[in-house]
Amino acid sequence: MLRLQAEYLALRTRHPFIIARGGQSDYRTVWIRLTDADGNEGWGEAAPNRYYGETAETVMETLQVYAQHLPADPFDLEETDRRLETALHGNPSARAALSAAMHDLAGKRLGVPVYQMWGLDPARAPMSTFTIGIDTPERIRMKLHEAAEYPILKIKLGSDRDLEILRTIRDVTDRELRVDANAGWTVKHTLRMLPILEEFGVTVLEQPLVPSDLEGFGIIRRAATIPLIADESCKTVSDIPGLVGQVDGINIKLAKCGSLREAIRMIATARAHHMMVMVGCMIESSLAITAAAHVTPLVDIVDLDGAALLAEDPFVGATIAGGQLRLPTGPGLGVTSR
Repeated sequence: MLRLQAEYLALRTRHPFIIARGGQSDYRTVWIRLTDADGNEGWGEAAPNRYYGETAETVMETLQVYAQHLPADPFDLEETDRRLETALHGNPSARAALSAAMHDLAGKRLGVPVYQMWGLDPARAPMSTFTIGIDTPERIRMKLHEAAEYPILKIKLGSDRDLEILRTIRDVTDRELRVDANAGWTVKHTLRMLPILEEFGVTVLEQPLVPSDLEGFGIIRRAATIPLIADESCKTVSDIPGLVGQVDGINIKLAKCGSLREAIRMIATARAHHMMVMVGCMIESSLAITAAAHVTPLVDIVDLDGAALLAEDPFVGATIAGGQLRLPTGPGLGVTSR
């Protein structure tokens, strides 16, 4: 049996991170370590989100249950995935952390990066966006100056100042813009916003509506000239069939799908339906970011800036300097402690 250890991580963003549902600067994640009989360690990070029913405290509690269902063989990845979900439903970020740690351990025992275990070429990973949260014009201009190295910006909208935010940004930069409304709009409002987004050169629209309004997504997709991506509406592979024809693509996050293997299943299912695939993140350290980064050679859009938004990152792993995603070359996840 693998031995499990867990501890809280306190993370703070450089600026309050505000989206349509609100925001904050301080976050707590959970760093887990799995140790095998030979003393090899696999690392993972749970980035819980109350929107999906988790907190750092619930992660700690559920890990006690999951610890009883860990395998003796760290290469037993697929069956462990199934066993953990059966043992206790939900708790996706806790399971994602265990999945990352097991893949990290397996890669370390083989002496190869996880992406190499899967036969992937890290050079095929798309550029990553950098997110500008909802804020005042003055603070947005400051954030844009700080983010000068990033060629693709993801703009958080869903407030009563959306037009002001877009104007402020376009007054400063002509960089590519992608918009995420985080379920903050209605169908009618989104239809009114579409020509405005086109005017400002927005290239992607993510989750304008509440997760359950699949019919509304279809209405918007038929009217839109840019790709429409589902995030909150798509947690696991079982959500994809209902989204076929209603959106152009899906956003996969480990903290909502529950494991690296579920992420791979989601990519395969989305591709079978000719859908675009995006990989995103929560506010989390480079440990969780790097776990997600290992699947990026398979996707179209990358939004892995969670660690880049932090004031201090406790780990060294994948980076997005200049927008270019770079994966570490070390075995497993390739993450080290700072």
